[in-house]
Amino acid sequence: MNSIPPLIADLALILVVAGAVTLLFKKLKQPLVLGYIVAGFLVSPNMPLTMSVVDKSDIHTWADIGVLFLLFSLGLDFSIKKILKMGAAPVIAAVTIIFAMMALGSGVGYAFGWTKMDCIFLGGMLAMSSTTTIYKAFNDMGLSQQKFASSVMSVLIREDILAIVMMVMLSAIAGGGTLSGGQMLQSIMKIVFFLVLWFVVGLYLVPSFLRLVRGLINDETLLIVSLGLCCLMAVVSTKVGFSSAFGAFVMGSILAETIEAERIIKLVEPVKNLFGAIFFVSVGMLVEPKILVEYVLPIGVLVLTILIGQAVFGSVGFLLSGQTLKNAMRCGFSMAQIGEFAFIIASLGLSLGVIGDFLYPVVVAVSVVTTFLTPYMIRAAVPCYDRLIRIIPRRWLRRVEHSTAGTPETSETKANWSSLIRGMFFTTLIYGILSAAVIAVMFNFALPPLRLLSTSLTGSHWAGNAVCGVLTLLLIAPFLRAIIMKKNHSEEAKALWTENHLNRYPLLFTMLVRTVIASAFVFYIVTYLTRFSAGLIIALVVAVITVMVLSRGIKKRSITLERRFVRNLQSRDVAARVHGDRRPLFEQHLLDRDIHIGLFTIPEDSEWAGKSLKDLKFRNRFGVHVSSIIRGVQRINIPTGSSVLFPNDKIQVIGDDEQLSNFGKSMNAEIYKEDPNIEKHDMKLRQLVLSGNSQFIGKTLSESGIRDKYNCMVVGVEEGQEKLTMISPSRKLCKGDILWVVGEDDALAKLIENA
Repeated sequence: MNSIPPLIADLALILVVAGAVTLLFKKLKQPLVLGYIVAGFLVSPNMPLTMSVVDKSDIHTWADIGVLFLLFSLGLDFSIKKILKMGAAPVIAAVTIIFAMMALGSGVGYAFGWTKMDCIFLGGMLAMSSTTTIYKAFNDMGLSQQKFASSVMSVLIREDILAIVMMVMLSAIAGGGTLSGGQMLQSIMKIVFFLVLWFVVGLYLVPSFLRLVRGLINDETLLIVSLGLCCLMAVVSTKVGFSSAFGAFVMGSILAETIEAERIIKLVEPVKNLFGAIFFVSVGMLVEPKILVEYVLPIGVLVLTILIGQAVFGSVGFLLSGQTLKNAMRCGFSMAQIGEFAFIIASLGLSLGVIGDFLYPVVVAVSVVTTFLTPYMIRAAVPCYDRLIRIIPRRWLRRVEHSTAGTPETSETKANWSSLIRGMFFTTLIYGILSAAVIAVMFNFALPPLRLLSTSLTGSHWAGNAVCGVLTLLLIAPFLRAIIMKKNHSEEAKALWTENHLNRYPLLFTMLVRTVIASAFVFYIVTYLTRFSAGLIIALVVAVITVMVLSRGIKKRSITLERRFVRNLQSRDVAARVHGDRRPLFEQHLLDRDIHIGLFTIPEDSEWAGKSLKDLKFRNRFGVHVSSIIRGVQRINIPTGSSVLFPNDKIQVIGDDEQLSNFGKSMNAEIYKEDPNIEKHDMKLRQLVLSGNSQFIGKTLSESGIRDKYNCMVVGVEEGQEKLTMISPSRKLCKGDILWVVGEDDALAKLIENA
């Protein structure tokens, strides 16, 4: 019983060494990730001069958990609305860089004679820049507030999202052993199908569940529930052929839309840091000095490939996204390194057994070198730009700068058509996937037992088919109705319909196409479950579609489902507006353009604290209106004149720029000044013995004026007991009473003098 399991001993060694090394790296202002890698190298069997871990398999299991939580935390930072609202420019830059670097990295691998899978995974690793390294470099160099830095971070967000998709694609390629176009298309369609299904179902169920149990959840249970959902989605993801990390990312993105998202991020952060540290330590454990010496030439070539490739293709990508040549080069040069996702992709390749053992330490070495070179690459961007503009012809430079100037906005008609078609497409896609998922579930799980029951009761399975068909149609009816009717009465459709008679035929055609798509689902169900003739099937399909369109009950169900989904999708934004973290929506609709909303916090020492709005007379003094008072979890909308302000209250004030400016200046000016003689206000406890000639004899405590006149307070009377006796305000004071009084020095001195 005196021995401990090897896992605990290994964890103790890892965490102690990692803590010491990271403290050193913190002192040297280097990324902590590199510190973890160095710590892993020190505790690995490859370092004979130091203690090493006993059981590497357990450490790798914990590292896999670390990858899970890293991707889960990444999903919490990327809400689905951010993904859907991605602008075209960062996407163009990210896609250009990723595909170019993947091709370049794969080409380098082929040049060294490595296997096809090694080359493919190497390309994926080299395509991913390090968000952590770049963010730290910008902060250290004082560049984080510059325009090009925000462009870089925006592209890095897109790269991280695309990296998740890349991991799924690499898993599919590794499983199939081929890179055919058909398999690639099938994998993409599979990703889209399950992404839409999980997000839609998840955003409908998860926020509703958390809202239902909100009164029962504290920080502990919220952490357990969040991690449980993360692990559950990881299991589901592996069951359908994706990686567990992909499922963790999806669940993180779903939880990011809930009101509890901020709490979850704070609660998960320590867990992520712990297991993430173990993961990066496990990365360092795979570094073998012999391999580094043997592959020193490929390491050097890969470093040059990243530096030159990112500088060239990164600049081209940002140039295509609309950046000026100078900013494009500063952005491209900033991304010349690889980081966290390269290790995750390498771990994926090792776990699938499709890459060589040499590739992991090679990539780690390349990452370390490029990370140290990142600040120098950032500084080199401007000198390279200055030299480039002196070399290239002026007309080329003018053409490049002109191409990034942007294009004029489309007309209103084109904008309406674009918005309408885009809305119809996504509506059809989402509800179509939901309908397909319901049909698949019903036919695989509900139909077999219904057929067995029908056969046992009637001797035929046709009754079971009929019941399954009716239930399936009832379940998908709101979705099919939405496919047909959604967007038909939108503002864009109405504008196009009334604007030009020629627009009506295309609008009618869109209705026809969506009706055919909805009919196809019904047709498939009927033909799968029946043996009717073609004419009867067509008639039945037409009847079902007509009932779906005309039924008020189905319409109500469709609207209810959509409203709940939209409510869940917008719940985090609504909560942020309620708590004053975001501006209210009505601000956009204020008639006067000069009028807007300002958010102010009442200072702790404000003279306004404790006063009502009526007494403060904000409207008369500044011409502004207080629309809301936010106090902790409370929100007082349209406060009355009797509403009192308290310190740290957040107030939303409506006015123009000058009015709000004057309001803010007065709020910060009208505060209680710090007392220079603060020590005089220190409270003391004194004993007061009432003599026979005391003016307080025969008076009650309230009549004595000790509190009102002398600003002191009697806390008790001594009656020969260990504890003081509380004294009633109506008790008459007598000779010999021993009173214990609290007050300031001056007040006590005056009281004792006049007692």
